[in-house]
Amino acid sequence: MPRQLVCGRHAFDLSRPLVMGILNVTPDSFSDGGRYVDQARALDHARAMAADGADLIDIGGESTRPGAAPVAQGEEIARVIGITATLAREGVAVSVDTRKPAVMRAAIAAGAAMINDVTALTAPGALEACAAGGVGVCLMHMRGDPTSMQLAPAYVDVVREVGEFLRIRADACIVAGVARNRIVLDPGFGFGKTLAHNLELLRALPGLAALGYPVLAGLSRKSALGLITGRAAADRLAASLAAALAAVTRGASIVRVHDVRETVDALKVWSAIARTA
Repeated sequence: MPRQLVCGRHAFDLSRPLVMGILNVTPDSFSDGGRYVDQARALDHARAMAADGADLIDIGGESTRPGAAPVAQGEEIARVIGITATLAREGVAVSVDTRKPAVMRAAIAAGAAMINDVTALTAPGALEACAAGGVGVCLMHMRGDPTSMQLAPAYVDVVREVGEFLRIRADACIVAGVARNRIVLDPGFGFGKTLAHNLELLRALPGLAALGYPVLAGLSRKSALGLITGRAAADRLAASLAAALAAVTRGASIVRVHDVRETVDALKVWSAIARTA
């Protein structure tokens, strides 16, 4: 695996786990929908996450929770680009969570360091936009689309199928001109998977990491944690921390989280113990 993850003008040392802070500027995201639709409030939250130790801030202008309706391209651009440009000028490494090539191009022009795509750059023009823009890319696996993905998802072998899909998409990126050290893989916990699928993928993260790319794990506050603990999304901090530690122990290089300060502290303790083991 590359020792560095290169995202535009930012280069991250992968000798320690990275933390990606979630900033949803949407009215309908599953956990914090509506809290940061005001741009000033969103910027304050992003800056707070950066101060708490987030390596990247992941801005999403379209909810991809189960059952979410798509957002018009112009509306998504209006939600994310001003915030992206402001944070990029301040030196923050911004990731933009989008599946639309036009939004990708606008985000890259505004200074985004990474494009995080739940459809793994499969839309026409997405690969070309990211290859030309010099950004990092996060390729995620999703079965179906947000409107239908949790309607009885089924696999013959979820680990093999997810791994093969991500390998093929990484190969497509390289062919398109995206350098290997700019590629991240995300198995897509909760995106067209049952609880059993999610747990199987989490246990199998070492095999996904063995493909030779950094792996991102996005388990924060997910419904799978609610099924295990019986707690609502707002009360899943302990479960989210446990899941993040389980992921990095199994080879994840990046954790995407809502609770940055707590996750950073947990990873500091974990890293200190791992170094002396």
